[in-house]
Amino acid sequence: MTTRRQFTAALGGTAALAALHPLAALAQAVQQQVKIYYGFPAGSAGDSVARRVADKLGNTPFTATNPVVENKPGAGGRIALDTLKTSPADGSVLCLAQASALSIYPHIYTKLSYAIPDFAPISIGAVMTHGLAVGPMVPASVKTLKDYIAWAKANPGQASYGSPGAGSTPHFLGALLGLSTGTDLRHVPYRGSLPGINDVVGGQIASCLTPAGDCLPFAKAGKLRVLATSGAQRPAYLPDVPTFTEQGFPEIVADEWFGFFAPAKTPAATIAVASTAIQAALKDKAVADGLLSVGLIAHGSSPEEMKKSLQSEYERWGPLVKKIGFTAES
Repeated sequence: MTTRRQFTAALGGTAALAALHPLAALAQAVQQQVKIYYGFPAGSAGDSVARRVADKLGNTPFTATNPVVENKPGAGGRIALDTLKTSPADGSVLCLAQASALSIYPHIYTKLSYAIPDFAPISIGAVMTHGLAVGPMVPASVKTLKDYIAWAKANPGQASYGSPGAGSTPHFLGALLGLSTGTDLRHVPYRGSLPGINDVVGGQIASCLTPAGDCLPFAKAGKLRVLATSGAQRPAYLPDVPTFTEQGFPEIVADEWFGFFAPAKTPAATIAVASTAIQAALKDKAVADGLLSVGLIAHGSSPEEMKKSLQSEYERWGPLVKKIGFTAES
């Protein structure tokens, strides 16, 4: 007969065995296979977050194998969230989405097919700063934000800026810049940041407001000039570029995050396991360094912290959207 002491010792031995043998951990994982949707094209900043984190989630208590990242570009990320909303609420399907998709879109789309309560926050993934960059259409003598505004006023027919999409944070930062300076800046929405950047580099449009990290390779090659960044402080990867605040525009400040979500009815225990695994992945030096190289700061969070941040952003952008006067139908 097995005594209580022997039984307890056996349990301890099983736990130690699981720690030593990855296959034991696999057998105990909540999921065998996970899919992560991302609502923009491959190669963009957020795509890097999804893929670098996914590469670290296999063989963890959350999932036995590395998740598959599936890009669902279009509608400013709304297609991916629509798909998540109707996915199984068991942790097998997640979505990486930008905060604006839930903090700004509800203020501008009267027929938005989802709302904040439709999703369960898991963890913030990374924080990004947006940047205003100009290309060859703008004279080389334009070196500062003040120079750009002066040039835009003198050349209203050319004063355009691209963004990753209508209703995105960069779109509204550009709108606020135009309102603050009395400048008619024509917005050109794109399907993600890279198509807009390519048009700036090619001289089709004058400038773009977009995740600053996406501008990095072009700036280093001398094909773009980044004139301002949107964070509260200068990003480490663009230390010589002043913020909008430094240049006299304190209202134009926004550090935006990408975060992992699950369908709303996903069990709390599953959310907790997923959050722990994602936060651990983001603390991995290779992941953090890799994200920094594309202009992103790895930043994990608890589900509750993410929820509070999202609510704060939602409340902040409501009055600003009214000030800008933009709706999806406008």
